[in-house]
Amino acid sequence: MGAIVETTQKTIHVELGARGYDVVVGPGAIDRLPELIRARCGGTAPRRAMLVLDSGIGTNPEFSAQVAAAAMASVRDRCITLSIQPSEQVKSMETLERLLAEMTRGKLERNEPVIAVGGGIVCDVAGFAAATYRRGVPVVQCPTTLLAMVDASVGGKTGVNLRVGDSLKKNMVGAFHQPVGVLADVRALKSLAEREFRAGLAECIKHALIAKGLGATEVTSEIGADLAAAGARSEIGITAMIARHVALKAMVVSEDEREEAPSTVGGRALLNLGHTFGHAIETLGNLIIDDSRSSGPLLHGEAVALGLCAAAACAGAMGLIASPMVQEVTKVVASAGLPTRASGLPSIDVLIGLMQDDKKTSGGRLRVILPTSWGESRVVEDPPIQAVCVGWAAIGAL
Repeated sequence: MGAIVETTQKTIHVELGARGYDVVVGPGAIDRLPELIRARCGGTAPRRAMLVLDSGIGTNPEFSAQVAAAAMASVRDRCITLSIQPSEQVKSMETLERLLAEMTRGKLERNEPVIAVGGGIVCDVAGFAAATYRRGVPVVQCPTTLLAMVDASVGGKTGVNLRVGDSLKKNMVGAFHQPVGVLADVRALKSLAEREFRAGLAECIKHALIAKGLGATEVTSEIGADLAAAGARSEIGITAMIARHVALKAMVVSEDEREEAPSTVGGRALLNLGHTFGHAIETLGNLIIDDSRSSGPLLHGEAVALGLCAAAACAGAMGLIASPMVQEVTKVVASAGLPTRASGLPSIDVLIGLMQDDKKTSGGRLRVILPTSWGESRVVEDPPIQAVCVGWAAIGAL
């Protein structure tokens, strides 16, 4: 795992040779933006930068002011600022074009960075804009949600959804484009809505279900403590939790940056546990979760949480895990305040068709990640359809 420097802030290095970079986690991380940009964008402050803001940070005026001050201190001339109100519909080719047009109008040059400040959608769209503008400009990821801090901002996956007819295809267009640095300032989480905060815990549970098999046993063993720290909103505990999960992802990305490891190895594909099921329902509307209020479309973390429950049930149906573990996965997901069932889902046949659109399909066959024990998972190619149906039925599909 990446080395963690023990200070109030924790630094994890993503080892990718000359393209390696640091992830700084903790209170005050955003204040290091000028230093990071000077160090990684030519040694001096660039004339301009593109600042892409999640509209949600406006609910945290103190943090917004700190972002603005850090961004202005990073450049000699000006920051071109654009705000995005994030949603899966806004994560689109149209939004990408809007960003690229603003970068062109602002005459952003090759060594002048894009600074993404926001949740996973902003990180993905701004990162993709940076990957494609002038064939690639630097991007600094400054995640402001728990989910983006432990997952979306690290590893270089960028992209947008693609609308095909009436269907929204999740992350169908994108590129690998590593950031020059990541600044995860936990002060941004103070104003994060409870539902958004809980959504980030789904990725932490996912990590716990794969980490032991990767040698990161503490990520698996500490998941209970992590969920407790998150529930208490302990800044120290949350910083330690984020650093632990980023270190796991850094290790996986360093060994298999572009998700090219064979299925027998797993590699970065293991980070997709819960996602093949989850992506199939993430962009659907009119869903009701846990028999409570209407909440569709789902947040990414909620879709992943349901996907984890479905994957565990599918694994149980295949005999990969015993029934008690299927129940344990569902219990841990529920303990984080995340959904374990949904109503309003389309038929299982429709859902399996949606799964076929997933980027991880190979040769027209499904590839899913399924748990094999608590802390270990593996890639399964062409799982029995009956087992996949059991997975969907476990979360409420008919």
